[in-house]
Amino acid sequence: MTLQERLSALIADSAKKLELAHLQEGLSFGHGTNNAQDEAAWLVLWRLGLPLDTDFTDEARDIVVLEEDIRKVEQLISKRISTRKPAAYLTQEAWLEGVSFYVDERAIVPRSLIAEVLATGSIDPWLSANTKHVLDMCTGNGSLAILAALAFPEVKVLGSDISAEALEVAVINVDRHGLQERMTLVVSDGFQNVPHKFDLILCNPPYVNSQSMMALPKEYVSEPALALDGGPDGMRFITRLLREAPNYMQEDAVLVLEIGNERDFFETAFPQLDVVWLTTSAGDDQVLLLTRQAIILNNHHT
Repeated sequence: MTLQERLSALIADSAKKLELAHLQEGLSFGHGTNNAQDEAAWLVLWRLGLPLDTDFTDEARDIVVLEEDIRKVEQLISKRISTRKPAAYLTQEAWLEGVSFYVDERAIVPRSLIAEVLATGSIDPWLSANTKHVLDMCTGNGSLAILAALAFPEVKVLGSDISAEALEVAVINVDRHGLQERMTLVVSDGFQNVPHKFDLILCNPPYVNSQSMMALPKEYVSEPALALDGGPDGMRFITRLLREAPNYMQEDAVLVLEIGNERDFFETAFPQLDVVWLTTSAGDDQVLLLTRQAIILNNHHT
């Protein structure tokens, strides 16, 4: 059996176990993959110490898969099923727009759709040469703040979060990507410790409504509830954010906000808000852009 055949068989067997657990026990994907096959490939390659883009041909790499390696893979798959921890917590690595980030249980697994609008440049028309200061509120492990720093090499980025533990993870990622000179991290409850005004604010806040929180799969319950729970309608933090944001925005600044599947609750809470919906792989109703003027006008109506 060739190396390609051995690895393919190992991934196929692992995927079968994950799919069976999905069907029978409710095992959930969504923390970097959305199906058993992709998650199996990720876990198998990681456990074997191989890159995710490994070329399976025998000629490309001198790889030996021992019986001990197979046992380690089987143990990892069993742990994934029995603990229901997201794969990213087991590997302590997550990928967003092709960029690797360290993650552990102190911070939510990075998966924000805001990463897509940074990568595609769909918010660029609202920015200018004067865009010098970016705030990533609810930064978690720092992934969006880092992607913003990578997308805009001339800007300074501040990552804020109410969780000091999450920011300990963010420090690891700032160091990993060598961005210490352009990035700052601060523990802050909302804008409480935010020092000045910004040209761009990114925010992937806790927005899951209470009913949905009660129905979350166990994988999501493994994450800090503080990063998910948005109160009865999911708008608790967002309401405060919009009330206070104009005081921390330059005249032409914009706010990019993720609300996930909560559009109905969002529009009920802010019926007169002038919103620009941004296209993502999840649709056109999960990430939005607000100008400072639109937020001020809405606040005057409420």
